[in-house]
Amino acid sequence: MTVEDFGPAWQPGRFELGTDGPRAILAGVDGSRTAMRAAAFAAGLARRQTSRLVVVYVASPSVWAALSPAPAGEAVQQVIDSIADEVRSSIQERSEELGVPIRFLVRAGDPFDGIKRSATEVQADMVVVGASESAGHRLIGSLASRLVRSGLWPVTVVP
Repeated sequence: MTVEDFGPAWQPGRFELGTDGPRAILAGVDGSRTAMRAAAFAAGLARRQTSRLVVVYVASPSVWAALSPAPAGEAVQQVIDSIADEVRSSIQERSEELGVPIRFLVRAGDPFDGIKRSATEVQADMVVVGASESAGHRLIGSLASRLVRSGLWPVTVVP
C-alpha cells in the first residue's frame, strides 16, 4: 500500500454548536468520470466540514489480467501504475485548487475489500463513491450497493 499526503496539513476545526459533521471522509476512486466527481464532492464536503479526506484507489489486477492476453503480468502492472499516476496527479491538483489536505492511498486487490479495509483503518465516518457506469452491475450488483449493504458507514453515491 502506498500513502501520500497532498495540500496543507489537516487540522481539526474548532468546536461550533450544531456542526458535528464527519471527522473523516473516505472517497473510493478508479479513474472513471463518476469516481472523480465523487472525489470532488468529497473534497468540497471535507472543506466545508473541516474533515479529514482520504482518497483510495484500489487496483484490481485480476480484472486487468482477464482483459489482456496472457502472459501479461508486466503489461497489467504498467496499466495499473499508469491509472494510479493519472488519479494521483488529478487528486493532487484538486487538493491544491481547493486548499484541502488529502491523503491518497493506493492498494491492490478487490475494490470492495480495499475500500472497506481503508475506511476501517482511517476510521471513516462516511464513504463516497461514484455510481457505476457499467450495465452489467444491474445483474450482479455494484460496488456502491455492496458498500451500502455492508452497513458499516453512510455511503454517498455520486452520479
